[in-house]
Amino acid sequence: MIRHTDLGTTPFAQLRALGKLVKSKAITIGGHRPGKIYGLLTCRSGKRIKSANRVFFRDETEAISQGFRPCAVCLPIAYKAWKQTQR
Repeated sequence: MIRHTDLGTTPFAQLRALGKLVKSKAITIGGHRPGKIYGLLTCRSGKRIKSANRVFFRDETEAISQGFRPCAVCLPIAYKAWKQTQR
C-alpha cells in the first residue's frame, strides 16, 4: 500500500510520481484508507477522495489482503460478491 502523501512534498511532485507508477503498472487500484474501500483509478467517486485519505495498490489481491472492500460504483459485480459473503 502506498499513501498518496508519501509520493512527494508538493502536489506537482505527487502527481508526477503517481504518473510514473501508473505507467509502470506498479499501481492499478486506488483506495480510501478510512473507509477501507478500493476501486479503479478512473472511478468518479474515487477522484473526490482527499489526497490525505488516498492510497494505492498494485492489484486487487493486495487491497483485499489489507482488509479493503470493492467500490460499489466502479466495481459493482465484485461489490455484490463481497456483499454476499458479509451475511
